[in-house]
Amino acid sequence: MTELQIHLEAFLQALTAGVLVGGIYGLMCVGLAMIFGIMRVINFAQGDFMMLGMYVTYYFFILVAANLFAGSALGPYLSIVLMVPVMFGVGYLVHLLLISRVTGNRGAALEGEGHYAQLILTLGIALILQNGGMMLFGPQLESLRTPLSSSAWEVGPLWGEFVSVFANKGRGVAALISLAAMAALGLLVTRSRLGKSLRASADNPVAALYMGIDVNRAYRIAFALGTCITALAGGLLATNLPFHPFIGLEYVIIMYAGVVLGGIGSIFGAFWGGMVIGLVQQLSALVLPTQLQNAAIFVFFLLIVTIRPQGLFGRVSERT
Repeated sequence: MTELQIHLEAFLQALTAGVLVGGIYGLMCVGLAMIFGIMRVINFAQGDFMMLGMYVTYYFFILVAANLFAGSALGPYLSIVLMVPVMFGVGYLVHLLLISRVTGNRGAALEGEGHYAQLILTLGIALILQNGGMMLFGPQLESLRTPLSSSAWEVGPLWGEFVSVFANKGRGVAALISLAAMAALGLLVTRSRLGKSLRASADNPVAALYMGIDVNRAYRIAFALGTCITALAGGLLATNLPFHPFIGLEYVIIMYAGVVLGGIGSIFGAFWGGMVIGLVQQLSALVLPTQLQNAAIFVFFLLIVTIRPQGLFGRVSERT
């Protein structure tokens, strides 16, 4: 095996890993874009909602899926399906009881003072979830064990008898689920009556109110959708990586970077922004130590924002 073949195999392996991880990153960025793009709420607690979704998935797996599908690869994914409506309800209640006080019609009086109330409120929610998670779940690492996480598909050899690419089955299934969820969300936003009300509330809430749209309800649904979509990404991530109560801190900045990189206000741009971050993270490992992967992400982010402030997909990033 020549040196060129070794480098080519390493590049293709990193590229494959970047696409698979990027699909999950893209989905978690879309969850934030639903909130940030439609409601213009800077939600510091988004990563901690993802963490909560991971633990809800984990306990569903222990209580339900492990008994019904013991030793099966379906158990974790059944747990994720059960978790999604729970996290939708959590997001709905959090907006109803807390977020609605500083957004929508009730928060109109605060607009002249900026987003300080939103920032403090979501930061407080984040701190409560982090420390509450530490007290309830403990500091130990947890994971959703699935046979798919320890096996891979082989593609190749691509160059004679050499240059094979291995795709982790767990990450591959997670990426496919992410794409399916993104397609379903795209249909919901662009084709349904609910999607039209969400877009109208994002574009011009005052006009939407005059047209008979309940803007506060639209915001509540957008927040709930954003919460459960990011939690879905967290559940998929938990099938491949261990997690702990403070894992949200590791990903919330990546989420915002993906949203801004894709183009603020574009739900679909956020997905591709997350995909780009996954690719940069994995490809940077070819030349940088693992500890500097996140540094590579933000160097790339700053470079793109400097050259193209509207983001990579800003040309089509009108609010969706």
